[in-house]
Amino acid sequence: MARRIRMIGSTSDGGSCPTLYEDLDTGEILVQGDAVTDPQDIAQMKDVLPGESFVAIPRELLTRFAPKE
Repeated sequence: MARRIRMIGSTSDGGSCPTLYEDLDTGEILVQGDAVTDPQDIAQMKDVLPGESFVAIPRELLTRFAPKE
């Protein structure tokens, strides 16, 4: 079953990334941003499970739009 997703907000102009979304059923927050692909960057991350990935977003996106609850 597809998620029911609502856009929370974006700091980009023109509707591209970065953007925050909310899954309306689970409350999970989804993040759209530039993929982190540099192996040296990824090697610094902890406890990365298969299938997990990382995106880079500006701090302003979280401070402006992240839920405060």
